[in-house]
Amino acid sequence: MTTTTRVLSVTVPVPDQDRALEFYRDVLGCEVRYDGEPWPGARMVEVVPPGSSVGIVLLPADSEIPVALRLGTDDAQAAFDRVKEAGSTLHNDAPISLGGGTPMFFFDDPFGNGLVYIQEG
Repeated sequence: MTTTTRVLSVTVPVPDQDRALEFYRDVLGCEVRYDGEPWPGARMVEVVPPGSSVGIVLLPADSEIPVALRLGTDDAQAAFDRVKEAGSTLHNDAPISLGGGTPMFFFDDPFGNGLVYIQEG
């Protein structure tokens, strides 16, 4: 059975990433974990409260990057097969690796909420 190892990050949809970053960093005291483009034209901003391992991803609602809850798993392929067998809506044909990174895939829960499984380790 596939195991969800932990919550990695949650997405907060924002209309302005710079304003959101200022608020989460300067007002709420979060630390910037990542501010860059995983691919050209797709900006991803992730902040994390001090001492927390769960990140907050600040994305426009129309981003190419999934607005989703990101979960860790020990085996992305086994997780993909299990989610597919359960009849979930999959947004990838198989786990993908961006830029040689760790395998992951995007899917929906039965209520249309976006989820991403990312293989850890």
